[in-house]
Amino acid sequence: MNTPPSKPWILGLTGGIGSGKSAAAHHFAALGVHVVDADHAARWVVEPGRPALAKIAAHFGDGVLQADGQLDRSALRALIFSDPEQRRWLEALLHPLIRDEIANNLAQAQSPYAILVSPLLIESGQYSTTQRILVIDAPQALQVQRTLLRDNTSEQQIQAILKVQASREERLLHADDVLVNDSDLKALQTEVERLHHFYLTLRGGQP
Repeated sequence: MNTPPSKPWILGLTGGIGSGKSAAAHHFAALGVHVVDADHAARWVVEPGRPALAKIAAHFGDGVLQADGQLDRSALRALIFSDPEQRRWLEALLHPLIRDEIANNLAQAQSPYAILVSPLLIESGQYSTTQRILVIDAPQALQVQRTLLRDNTSEQQIQAILKVQASREERLLHADDVLVNDSDLKALQTEVERLHHFYLTLRGGQP
């Protein structure tokens, strides 16, 4: 009788805005690792026709909907970043739905380990579902510079996002591994490959 393959262990991958966590995740995926993105799960649970979107519109009003019925993220973001109580209301609604979506997606993994990418891995408590944590770290000035180049947003909004995200120090306290991404994409990919080969030697995420 064949023994069933062991269940993949879960690596939590996180980093502040503009740290390069998405680029790192893409390279892990290119190496054949099953990657689940918490941001994608968060988008999926508020798609038109899903119950969460109707509840958000009922609570905040139709101003948070676009003409086509999709969620207007920037309108919602403006409301919740200026009001911690509204942000807590939204998190209480969405976090359990996102958690279920992530768990269902991770359960489909066929690779030796799977990755949960989340900007709020530490803050949301999602790290408790992982066996190991990789933090993509970058100096804050570089995070802001990269985000300004990438997104059509203001430095003020980036600073507001940085305030909501865990501090670098807090993230690094939780980290099993740290990848400092202060160079170019090639250097990042080389580090990802090095970590990938190391992770393939682990059982359950621990040496």
